[in-house]
Amino acid sequence: MTVRRVIVVGAGVVGLSTAWFLQEHGVDVTVLDRTGVAADASWGNAGWLAPALTLPLPEPSVLRYGLRSALTPSSPVYVPPTTDLRLLRFLAGFARNCTPGRWRAALAVFVRANRVALDAYDDLIRGGLAEQTRTADPFLTAFLSEQDRQGLLDEFEQVRAAGGEVECELLDRDTVRSLEPLLGDAVRAGVRIRGQRFIDPPRFLAALADSVRERGGEIVAGFDAESVRPRADVAEVVAAGGDARSADTVVLATGARLGDLAGPFGVRTIVQAGRGYSFSVRPAELPKNPIYFPTQRVACTPLHDRLRIAGMMEFRSPDAPFDPRRVQAIVEATRPLLGGIDWSAREEEWVGSRPCTADGLPLVGATRSARVFVAGGHGMWGVALGPLTGRMLAQAVATGTPDPLLRHFDPLR
Repeated sequence: MTVRRVIVVGAGVVGLSTAWFLQEHGVDVTVLDRTGVAADASWGNAGWLAPALTLPLPEPSVLRYGLRSALTPSSPVYVPPTTDLRLLRFLAGFARNCTPGRWRAALAVFVRANRVALDAYDDLIRGGLAEQTRTADPFLTAFLSEQDRQGLLDEFEQVRAAGGEVECELLDRDTVRSLEPLLGDAVRAGVRIRGQRFIDPPRFLAALADSVRERGGEIVAGFDAESVRPRADVAEVVAAGGDARSADTVVLATGARLGDLAGPFGVRTIVQAGRGYSFSVRPAELPKNPIYFPTQRVACTPLHDRLRIAGMMEFRSPDAPFDPRRVQAIVEATRPLLGGIDWSAREEEWVGSRPCTADGLPLVGATRSARVFVAGGHGMWGVALGPLTGRMLAQAVATGTPDPLLRHFDPLR
């Protein structure tokens, strides 16, 4: 099948990257989104391009939190009491994948993806994107004790055992605080990780959308796709109001709502919203590089004129209202670790729905219909792996020859 026109449903980092790389193959693209560019998880996340930390979400340590911790609103991983059978099925599958053996198997796949993920960003930059990635050096992780630090070091050893590379050095209390004066008195140990990068997500996604448009693509906001109808010669995307668009092929990149459109085409894997929260503050002196508190699972990223603080994994409906208690939990966890911040002067309070799968692996590739492909389920790593996903999927759609890595992301598994 010759593919000349493709509709991408979803204008987040995965959808826009797929559109951009399809254009590299000479394909005409239209991007449809229910709200607009980067309207959900792509906007308010930490913006890290950090291969050392891009690891499968279902890990043994999550189980160690235990059910009691997961039901506590202040826990970094929170599950509200629910009778939602779909969510309960997802949680049961997630727990089954939090074993050391399954985590190592998924880790081996992530290691392969991480080796080439930054290359896909470099492709975008070489293609003329106005916004750049930023080198994170030092990329600091900080801890209340050396004992807390050991958990991250153990993960790094697992990454190396799987063939990955992690270049880091241990830092004592005085050294880590000299590298980042914003760190509070409670910090007692740190790790400096090399070879990582980061972006300002709103700026980068806006630049990516501009590039897609400049290269002849169309981006349509306010198109709430309700169904996809493959026909003999085209695939049609129909909106809730009856509007319809057609193309040779459709790519579904709708984040936590992926299952709504992909289900009829054999995609049975549950994509569950793992909601993350973030806000911005303006310390007297802005750090130049990211800071991570692994024990508290809080990420801090300088975004030109402000510091974004992000955390929480809340398994809940993507349509649930913003819960200010989640933000307060992040504040209380982070307050002892950062000084010189007026925590009451928060801006840009946000919640977004990360699309999570029970095994931690994305869903990228063909469905039962030759005209429908999917790209999603990246969990926390949509920004880190979005351009790579777009590059691989564009190759599969445009040439019919998928990258071998895609077999691990089979949407029909």
